Amino acid sequence: MRVKPIAEITMNSLSGHVQQVRAGPHEWRADEPVAQGGDGSAPAPYELLLSALGACTAITLQMYARRKQWELGEIHLEMKFFMHEGEERIERVLRFGAALDDGQRARLLEIAGKTPVTRTVHAGTPIETRLA
Repeated sequence: MRVKPIAEITMNSLSGHVQQVRAGPHEWRADEPVAQGGDGSAPAPYELLLSALGACTAITLQMYARRKQWELGEIHLEMKFFMHEGEERIERVLRFGAALDDGQRARLLEIAGKTPVTRTVHAGTPIETRLA
């Protein structure tokens, strides 16, 4: 039985470090900052990683809140990736537009730690690479 992927992209190199990314009908680009030899024309790979983690977090929290019939208001995330002397760390700060009680806030923080992309990052998912 062949397992179907849950996500799939294709990517082609353009000029310099710029990459054209496609996922279904969607297209975007990735690049490196000028300090890393790119021209800074698009988000860098770690910024894209943070955006995937942030989007999954916000979407999962919205879905959970809908089931609980909680009003969250606007969800605002600030995400930072730190790398220093071989140590890596992601900082994720959540803010909600609606007033929430301590129990709701604690539960949302717990759920944020269990989102699918969070679990993938924590698990250190194996990557299989091969040449075509």
